[in-house]
Amino acid sequence: MSWGNRVSRKAAEEELRRAAKVILLVQLLVGLPLLGIFIVGQPIHRYLEFPLRTMYVQHAPFSWTVFVVLAFLVLLSVAPFVVRMMMAHRTPSLLGNPTPHVFPWWGWAGAALGALSWTLAWNRFPWFDPFQPFTFTPLWLGYILFVNAWTFRRTGRCMMLDRSRTFLWLFPLSSVFWWFFEYLNRFVQNWHYMGGRELTPWEYVLHATVPFSTVLPAVLGTMELLTSYPRINSGMNRFRPIRKTHAKMVGWGVLFVASGGLACIGIWPGHLFPLVWVAPLLLITSLQAVAGEETIFSSLTEGDWTSLWVSAVAALICGGLWELWNYKSLSHWEYAVPFVHRFQVFEMPILGYAGYLPFGLECLAVVQFFFPEFCRDMFIHPSRRV
Repeated sequence: MSWGNRVSRKAAEEELRRAAKVILLVQLLVGLPLLGIFIVGQPIHRYLEFPLRTMYVQHAPFSWTVFVVLAFLVLLSVAPFVVRMMMAHRTPSLLGNPTPHVFPWWGWAGAALGALSWTLAWNRFPWFDPFQPFTFTPLWLGYILFVNAWTFRRTGRCMMLDRSRTFLWLFPLSSVFWWFFEYLNRFVQNWHYMGGRELTPWEYVLHATVPFSTVLPAVLGTMELLTSYPRINSGMNRFRPIRKTHAKMVGWGVLFVASGGLACIGIWPGHLFPLVWVAPLLLITSLQAVAGEETIFSSLTEGDWTSLWVSAVAALICGGLWELWNYKSLSHWEYAVPFVHRFQVFEMPILGYAGYLPFGLECLAVVQFFFPEFCRDMFIHPSRRV
């Protein structure tokens, strides 16, 4: 067998393994919550209603005890990284700052599109009434253009130009990605949509899928921009390494725990609702670990937390903008979060923003799963790229 044929065969086998993992991941995400409610005898049909209109989850009232405990855990998780970053600022970066370039015209076009869409979203002009529910997508397309242009100005590169094929693939991948969160939300009902007209199932699919397609391009674009700021990432590559021991065994354990949690999410939605944001990440990375593949946590064996830190911060930034632009839009979402639904910033209770941190890791994990070279290139400092 020639070298070329061996390479082709190896690539084909790799694609088959990836397809098998995707199929298994979909089966686990979709099937486990339904299996749980089937076992305890709950009616399955209400979880399959489309579009979802029936509210059947009774959310627990606010609890100071839970609020304080969760707030402490969130601060305890984030504080080491903030302290590390602040201490690292005392040492000048050896890489310096990237050479600035001219801000491109299409970046200004994105800023104008975003500003216009924001104005139209928050006002109720009579002449714009037929289009009022559809301001979300152009607003975020404007942001995606702007953040790529900002990255280009700082580094002379951006994913939209240098990795345009992968960049375009992020849009359909993003739609599928977010539909899984919409599905899991059926079992906990932590958010619901308001302000739109009644839609048929096919209209709902179209009207939802297009906005969902902007999630990954926005978060990944923000990640790429943040990597060009040495101060934001200072010290994140110099934590104590975490030993890599029994990776496959740990992977099997995480897979078992995450699967059990998903099976119970519809049974105890008031207590397991955080799994909506954690379980998909655990399933993706555990399947990779079991297969002996690289995960987004692999860099921790070298003490490098840069990619995890940047992805979490990027999702938090995008989350703040999602909630801001959602606030006075006609078509918008509202929340019902057990135990901690108080001190709202826009529609989101303040502790709810903590959910964006693991969501950022999820965005990184799903893109790394499909486009590993894309993610590896993103976290090479601009001055080291060729």
